[in-house]
Amino acid sequence: MLKDNLLMLRGMHGFSQEEIAERIGISRQAYAKWESGATIPDIEKCSRLAQVYGTTVDGLLRTEETDDGRVMPPAPKGKNMWGVVTMNERGQIVIPKAARDHFGLQAGQRLILLSDDNEGFALITAENFERRLEYVSRIVSPTGE
Repeated sequence: MLKDNLLMLRGMHGFSQEEIAERIGISRQAYAKWESGATIPDIEKCSRLAQVYGTTVDGLLRTEETDDGRVMPPAPKGKNMWGVVTMNERGQIVIPKAARDHFGLQAGQRLILLSDDNEGFALITAENFERRLEYVSRIVSPTGE
């Protein structure tokens, strides 16, 4: 719900209600009512809130929950959280349909699995990865300079 997302985002960004209210041109009391769920902002104010928090209006309004019922924060603008996936006993996961559709992924398409020991892993299409490698190889001279 919007009120949960507003509370979570304000806490994550370290803002007071007063600071947010000032940034979007309303009173602190009006903002407090949004966080309590007593009232909701109009679409223009939602747009301003999304800009301040670096997310989208859709992100403000939508609530995603993990399997254990915890609410996930709205994704930053241009980023997506596609929900929770579960790995089966063979180590396989299913990429959510919405994510497959968003990126145009098809059965049999090659994906590169990247990782960071501290952060986890990510997938990128082999085509995008290879295009980036080609770009890097063009800007780096054969002697490594």
